[in-house]
Amino acid sequence: ARTLYGVVGFKNLAIGILPVFPDGRIVLVGQHRFPLGDYSWEIPEGGAPVGSDPLEGARRELAEEAGLQAGEWIEALRFQLSNSISDERGLGFVAWDLSPSPGRPDPTEALAMAAVSFMEALELALAGRIQDLITVAMLFRAYHMACEGQLPGPLAHAMLARNGETR
Repeated sequence: ARTLYGVVGFKNLAIGILPVFPDGRIVLVGQHRFPLGDYSWEIPEGGAPVGSDPLEGARRELAEEAGLQAGEWIEALRFQLSNSISDERGLGFVAWDLSPSPGRPDPTEALAMAAVSFMEALELALAGRIQDLITVAMLFRAYHMACEGQLPGPLAHAMLARNGETR
């Protein structure tokens, strides 16, 4: 039937980066999110103009939000966000071989940073304490990749470690 249908259009591709240290810790960024009036812990996220190289956008966001650069990258996930009302699409990357990078945070963002074990972050997502969808999806995707041998063995082993044990 004919009807009016509103669609929100986006000029940027959503980008999420799961940075993983050799010991299995990951970086989470904390910030206040105005639309829900809530504080959120998330992986580094941002945007890249549609038509540009998403990996370059991911590199920029990782440096801006976490002050890191990565020697190794793998595209882990493609997603659609709120596809009932918007055309927003996104990509998620797992990044490792991390080193410090001069960060240039966006002046409008007040960010906190925490390094937590991958399994702790996954448990926080399972408990509903991490609710950002890109972060939750990337944690589950990275868990699957680690279990299925789609990440380097030592990295996967460190990610899955819990209290000195592995799964």
